[in-house]
Amino acid sequence: MKKTLIILALTFSLGAVQALSLDSLFTKKTVQLPEFSVVDTDGKTHNNETIKGKFLVVNFWATWCPPCRKEIPDFVDFYKKYSDKVEILGMDYEDADKEKITEFTDTFMVNYPIILSTEGNRPAFSKFGEIIGMPTTFVYAPDGALVQYYTGAIDMETLKKATKVK
Repeated sequence: MKKTLIILALTFSLGAVQALSLDSLFTKKTVQLPEFSVVDTDGKTHNNETIKGKFLVVNFWATWCPPCRKEIPDFVDFYKKYSDKVEILGMDYEDADKEKITEFTDTFMVNYPIILSTEGNRPAFSKFGEIIGMPTTFVYAPDGALVQYYTGAIDMETLKKATKVK
């Protein structure tokens, strides 16, 4: 009888643990836009308030990154068409001076805000998440929910799908 009670107790205990584990697997967790504030190369501040009501595309890139260079023209075209619905922040993920970056962005005719990795901006860079490859792009909905995360170059169609613009 004692063995039967021990076996039953262990069985029910393991069943409860299994149920809790399965439940946590199927619970959807929403990642929210962190509180942030950065200043672009033109001196304009971008933060949670300035992007309200728009999708936000946060793109970490570098001048030395070939996939980053490949995707920039699509970001430029996308921003030209949808800047009323979507804000793009180009987060330059390298130690480079403003002149070098301005020359680079002028060459690519970048029309969206570029954020340098300066002492003042750097704390905000890490708030978006770990950057494990270049380029890395985070897409947030107007309500601040993370919609999509990409590592590697993305194109116009991918941006349109993530932001649901037409």
